[in-house]
Amino acid sequence: MAEAHAAVAFSFAITHEGFDINYDHEVLNLVWNSGVRSWKKRLARARNGVRNGVYPAHIQSLWLISAIALGLHFTGYQAPFNLTNRLLVHLPSNTINWQVTACFLAALVIWLSICFTMRYTLKLLLMYKGWMYESRAPGSRVSLPTMLWVAVVRVLSSWNKPGLYSFQGSLPRLPLPSVSDTMTRYLRSVRPLLDDDNYTRMERLAKEFEQSIGKKLQWYLILKSWWSTNYVSDWWEEYVYLRGRSPLCVNSNFYGTDAIFMNLTNKQAARAANVVSLLLNFRRLIEHQELQPIMVQGMIPLCSWQYERTFNTARVPGLETDRIVHYKDSNHIVVLHKGCYYKMLIYHKGRMLRPCELQVQIEEILKANATPLDGEEHLAALTAWNRSKWAEARNTFFSRGVNHVSLRTIESAAFVLSLDDEPFEFDLARPELLDNFGKKLLHGNGYNRWFDKCFTVCVANNGRVGFNAEHTWADAPVLGHLWEYIFGDDIYGYDESGDTKGTPEFQPPMPTRLSWDLTPCLSKIDEATMDVTKLINEVNLRILVHQEYGKGFMKKCRISPDAYIQMALQLAYYRDAGRFSLTYEASMTRLFREGRTETVRPCTIESAAWVKAMQNQSTTNDERVKMLQAACDRHQLGYQDAMCGRGIDRHLFCLYVVSKYLEVDSPFLNEVLSEPWRLSTSQTPHGQTPKMDLKKHPNCISAGGGFGPVADDGYGVSYIIAGENLIFFHISAKTTCQQTDVQRFSENISQALADIRSMFEQHMKDHPKPAKSITNGAST
Repeated sequence: MAEAHAAVAFSFAITHEGFDINYDHEVLNLVWNSGVRSWKKRLARARNGVRNGVYPAHIQSLWLISAIALGLHFTGYQAPFNLTNRLLVHLPSNTINWQVTACFLAALVIWLSICFTMRYTLKLLLMYKGWMYESRAPGSRVSLPTMLWVAVVRVLSSWNKPGLYSFQGSLPRLPLPSVSDTMTRYLRSVRPLLDDDNYTRMERLAKEFEQSIGKKLQWYLILKSWWSTNYVSDWWEEYVYLRGRSPLCVNSNFYGTDAIFMNLTNKQAARAANVVSLLLNFRRLIEHQELQPIMVQGMIPLCSWQYERTFNTARVPGLETDRIVHYKDSNHIVVLHKGCYYKMLIYHKGRMLRPCELQVQIEEILKANATPLDGEEHLAALTAWNRSKWAEARNTFFSRGVNHVSLRTIESAAFVLSLDDEPFEFDLARPELLDNFGKKLLHGNGYNRWFDKCFTVCVANNGRVGFNAEHTWADAPVLGHLWEYIFGDDIYGYDESGDTKGTPEFQPPMPTRLSWDLTPCLSKIDEATMDVTKLINEVNLRILVHQEYGKGFMKKCRISPDAYIQMALQLAYYRDAGRFSLTYEASMTRLFREGRTETVRPCTIESAAWVKAMQNQSTTNDERVKMLQAACDRHQLGYQDAMCGRGIDRHLFCLYVVSKYLEVDSPFLNEVLSEPWRLSTSQTPHGQTPKMDLKKHPNCISAGGGFGPVADDGYGVSYIIAGENLIFFHISAKTTCQQTDVQRFSENISQALADIRSMFEQHMKDHPKPAKSITNGAST
């Protein structure tokens, strides 16, 4: 009973002597500070809401227009449209006070008119996508319409310093392609994958679909595109992610690695504390909307919608469909160490804890000689289990009592911090160390990552860091932006001894263990552990460090680095599998409101012709170069179309969803949506924030991240072009498939890159050009 009484913050009793009131000053102070912080956030959201609503105009401009209106009225001049006098007629009297009121109302009407005119002008301008297709070849000129468009957009987008969500109201909606255009693009994309008979059959299916049920399905999509903000994103989140029943581990979650060429500190507690502090600073920038939105070429905004759920978010399992739960605020994180869970407060005495104070808390956890409760060590395996099984176990064993309280503590945390009891290592002479680094982040041991959480920060006992992120709430570029922000400041966070800088101002609150009663569900935890162990044993990962050359040489070839690498992957896959395969490359549609991703199909008629030419010894080098340039141009066009809302796969996906709602069967859609992506690729972006100065700190760049294979008989390939002479490839495949081998495929990629380089070097030797011309023609 003593523990129960100590946990009560406030109580009172009525005795014969009167009222007896007992309260805990510290707990009530904690409640008070939490309320004050909550109200500050509400006021900040209200202020930012007004600022975003009138952007790109300034709020302060209202006072200027009010002063002008007052000056005009009291000097005998009329406001535009005689607005002041027209308003004055409807006011109670004609006294000075009411005249001033009429001036302010007139100014408000004029100001709002100007604000919305500027806002919708910007929205109309952002609908223009001609700039995307402008030639970047040497000597080419930008068209006059694009030049005028750039000038106006630059003025409007730089008129006022934007907040994180300032451009949301000005971003256009994702356009809906016509069925005819999508059919044409689709048939062209599958031509290199099908023989003549199968292609003719697919042409017939596509024509039948377009002329029959496709028209009806398209009308429903037209209505949805008019009614909803984005006709794709909500269905994509629900049907691709939330309704998936496969385990999140390997199948959905992705990972990111440390800046492997730097070793800032070997102290686990110090690195963890500084990273946690930087993450919380990033959260504060999001909450206050002070984070600058990503701008393409410094003037074209990308949608910032996905940032809202970066923190305080969890995916909650359901029997048929999961749901994303986002908490408005959280004053704690959850720490996982040696199978024990801790709640760690991040606010104390009215402010956020500093890195040196967070280090004290983390050191306390590391020093604790705690023993996991029965089932606690393997508890997180439930989050790596089949989603329906996890939902059933959750409803049965975690819906009430101490388990419910502790589970809610994890799900409402800002994020989860995993303090691993093993090192993350890297050595160029021992590539298997980096492979193991990636595996520990992709899946760990299956129960030292909370896969349902927005992200789990993983800190090794040698001070290396990484993360494992749930995919539903956002795409990789958002986490990439977060990770870049951390590295930009993390390099300055340690003293000479490797500890965080500064001295604690007070003793921070000590972390508390979460309580569990897991005896009734031990069999479920054991079953989940066995299933996830089998899952991770079936996955192999290889991280290839390509240092022979990078984007510097690719620019000299006047080819987009992304297109260059995609063609190398096509050549490598053909040599590996002996055939072409449907290839997925993720591009983004964040030029539109609530845009996420679209699919680029790198396996094209042109790329297939070039690959065959590379395997044909009778083809001349000049012919190969010309064919590669044509393939890269086609790939670049496909990427531009995808970014501009003219993709193939999201439109087909939405048509398929409508057909299922209407209970209409389509042989064409059934076949298209069942095609496996045996080569799934993605480029990890970097350079999204100016805080990372790679010229000053060239080693301050992550090795990127990766994901599991999409198809059981395919490869998952993520790559990051990390510098002028450095590329990382993260290659995953199933060990249960005899046709795939990550080591073999990595060797094929290296050989493909070497062959392309030799091809271009021979071409440059045969056709020498002035160095200045080559440099000026570099493609970005």
